[in-house]
Amino acid sequence: MTINTWDEIRTAYHVARLGTVSGAAEALGVHHATVIRHIDALEGQLGVKLFQRHARGYTATEAGADLLQVAQATDDQFTQLAGRIRGQGASVTGELVVTSIASLSRLLTPVLAAFQADHPGLVVRFLTDERLFRLEYGEAHVAIRAGAVPDEADNVVQPFLSDTFGIYGSAAYLERHGTPATDADLANHRFVAADNTETNAPFYKWLFRTVPASCITYRATDGRVLRDAMLAGAGLGFMSTYEARLTPEAIPVMPPRPEWTAELWLVTHVDLHRTMKVQSFLRYLKEASKGWDIQSARPAL
Repeated sequence: MTINTWDEIRTAYHVARLGTVSGAAEALGVHHATVIRHIDALEGQLGVKLFQRHARGYTATEAGADLLQVAQATDDQFTQLAGRIRGQGASVTGELVVTSIASLSRLLTPVLAAFQADHPGLVVRFLTDERLFRLEYGEAHVAIRAGAVPDEADNVVQPFLSDTFGIYGSAAYLERHGTPATDADLANHRFVAADNTETNAPFYKWLFRTVPASCITYRATDGRVLRDAMLAGAGLGFMSTYEARLTPEAIPVMPPRPEWTAELWLVTHVDLHRTMKVQSFLRYLKEASKGWDIQSARPAL
C-alpha cells in the first residue's frame, strides 16, 4: 500500500486537531465534502478507522492519534523547511536584505554593522535605489519606506519614525543670491531636487507645486548627490534636520514644516515577517532608533 498524497494526511491532521469536518474545511479553505472524501480515501488505503463519528464531531481512534503525531511532526518539519528556504526562518544566518532610501544610510549603516557583528553567520545586503523593491518576489526581507502608507497586498506595515526636513543652502550660494524671506521669494532662486517629478517625498511634491520648473536647475536620483550639489552651491535644497546637524556647512534657509515631514514605515512580507531573522532585526532596529536624534517614534496605527 502506498499513500501518495500529503493532502489527505494533512486533512486528517486538521480533523483530528479541530474535531470537526467544518473546522478542518475552514482551516484548509476547502468544501466540507472534500474533507470527508479525503478521510474516506485515507481510511480505505490504511484499512483502519481513524475517527469515531458522533454528534459533536470526530474523535481520533488510537490509529488516528498515531497519525496525528506523524502528521504534526511532518507539518512542523515542512514549516521549518519553508522558513529556511524563504528567510532562514529558525536562525539569524544567511542573507539579510534591507532596502531604504540612501539618505538614511548614516542612521541605518551603524545599526546593520552592529547587528551583523552580533550574528557572525549573517551576510548583510543594504540596497538603496530609486525603484521600489518587490518584497513579494523576495527582493528584500525588510524595507524602510518614506511617504504615504505602503499599500501593497500581503505586506506587514508598521509605523516607524517621522523625518523632518528644511531648506538649506551653502555659504557661497547665499552670498551670491541672498536668502529668501518668503515663499514668494523662492521663484527667484535655484534649486536642486529629485529627477523624478512623481516622487512620493512630500517636500519635493510641495516644491514642484510651489516654484516654476525653470527654478529647478540641478536634478539627481540619489539624495547624497543632491546634498553634495547643494553644498557645492548649485542651488537651495531640502535636507533632513538629522543630516543637517551632521553637516555644519549646510546653512538653514527655511525651518521644517509639517507638510515637508516624511513618514517612515517598516515593511515586511507576511511570509517572512515572523521568521527569527526578520523579527530579530526589527527588534534590534527599533531599540537602536530610540537613541537617534530624530523625531520620536509615532504610535502604532
